[in-house]
Amino acid sequence: MKITIIAGARPNFIKIAPIINAIKQKQNEGFDISFRLVHTGQHYDKNLSDTFFEELNIPQPDINLEVKSGSQAEQTAAIMIAFEKELIQNPCDLVLVVGDVNSTMACSIVAKKCNTKVAHVEAGIRSGDLTMPEEINRMLTDSITDYFFTTSTSASENLLKLGSDPNNIHFVGNVMIDTLYQNINRISAPDFWNEHKLSEKKYIVLTLHRPANVDEVSSLIKLLEGIDLLANDKKIIFPIHPRTQAILKESKTDFRNIIFVLPQGYLNFMYLIKNSFAVITDSGGISEETTVLGIPCFTMRDNTERPETETIGSNTIVGTSLENLKKVFGSFLQNGAKKCGIPDLWDGKASERIISILLDKK
Repeated sequence: MKITIIAGARPNFIKIAPIINAIKQKQNEGFDISFRLVHTGQHYDKNLSDTFFEELNIPQPDINLEVKSGSQAEQTAAIMIAFEKELIQNPCDLVLVVGDVNSTMACSIVAKKCNTKVAHVEAGIRSGDLTMPEEINRMLTDSITDYFFTTSTSASENLLKLGSDPNNIHFVGNVMIDTLYQNINRISAPDFWNEHKLSEKKYIVLTLHRPANVDEVSSLIKLLEGIDLLANDKKIIFPIHPRTQAILKESKTDFRNIIFVLPQGYLNFMYLIKNSFAVITDSGGISEETTVLGIPCFTMRDNTERPETETIGSNTIVGTSLENLKKVFGSFLQNGAKKCGIPDLWDGKASERIISILLDKK
């Protein structure tokens, strides 16, 4: 079995690492399986790409399509054009895509038009929010996928409602958690840990990246000022894109508790999450890791494609309003964290299940 694995953006790298490990394990057991790794170049900054390959021991890509940035349409088109040439030159039995970035959708379409089967890891998750580009990518990818690998029973149910073949829907668990478990003993404090005199449970991690939160300077400043006041005696570690930080510096706004740092590699970032008092974010993926680590997470969105992180895990959806964040976070400070657990099959073995199932379907 020849598998082409697609990676395009930061979350993809975290997800493909354990899948590659599982393939290598099967090779060592004597199975006839190989992979070709295609990096689309959707994220090309070293902090967003190369660092993850190095830290997670991912082999160097067989090819980097180097599509880089552009509008949604430009980037998707560039990936499709480049990957079509790649797939024609290097045919395979299966194209494996992960997550919901533009590379996921674009390469799935190309594969199917080249009569190549597609496996989608993290299939079936839905936010119901069609204003999110990721939601469009999920819907289109799942509409042409051959083998669906889901992180939850609710994701599997979403696919059944769409009429997907139940024989090809496999609830396997969460590959993000595979990576977490495989690297939990390797995580390490970032260089600035001692510089800022950080200590366990004495700081909050903040991440913001959605355009509604970071693209309009006055709105971002207002949001940060409000979060700054929430911290009380806690410091706030905010990994921020240098471009956004430069804009904030021009505004000459001074924050009492917020410490701006560069985007972090996986091992340093997981160390920050694991030892934090709480996390405030507008990301979906971080809520998975906080759920397993038992860290209170407050997600500034109106919806989530990962409902199990709220119903079972430590995540709380607080909406996009600062006032609601203040209310919910204040309740947390007064009453403590809610009771939480870890979803079924988030046990670090999802990747092994995926590769075993694919070999059975050969």
